[in-house]
Amino acid sequence: MKELFLTYDDIHRLCQKVAKEITVDSWKPDCIVAIAGGGLIPARILRLFLEVPIYVISVRRYDDTKLVSQVPQIMQWFDDPVQQVDGKRILLVDEVDDTRVTLAFCAKKVLAENPASLRIAVLTQKQKPKDAELPEDVEKVYAAKIIDDLWVNHPWESQDIEKHNAGIRT
Repeated sequence: MKELFLTYDDIHRLCQKVAKEITVDSWKPDCIVAIAGGGLIPARILRLFLEVPIYVISVRRYDDTKLVSQVPQIMQWFDDPVQQVDGKRILLVDEVDDTRVTLAFCAKKVLAENPASLRIAVLTQKQKPKDAELPEDVEKVYAAKIIDDLWVNHPWESQDIEKHNAGIRT
């Protein structure tokens, strides 16, 4: 499979692009909900541009033996959904829209918390058939970069940043 290596500079630019698209839409979230782990760094950078608080949720699709589950398991959720999400405009952030299973699962669960609106932001969206559909109540998906079905290497997953930036998996 072909690979795409994104640097921290690339990530910053992609977040800036998404923030501009949100601003052009004249929509401002009340908060960002980061899907840990891949959504954490993009969410923090988006916070710089959007100036709203971040809440973190975490789900996992892999068990201890690295087998993929079709149904994500919640690892961390909101401390106080009524205060943090209820009636608010939410921007749900993850690094990639690949199979869409995690995004659809999280969007459905966030919508159950009664937000005023829900939009999603991803750095990359793969052009490929998806294994899940987003709920109809998701207003919009912002994708900074549409890509082929490539393996995306993010800098926060690399132990040697110089090799990573040179396009070498570590």
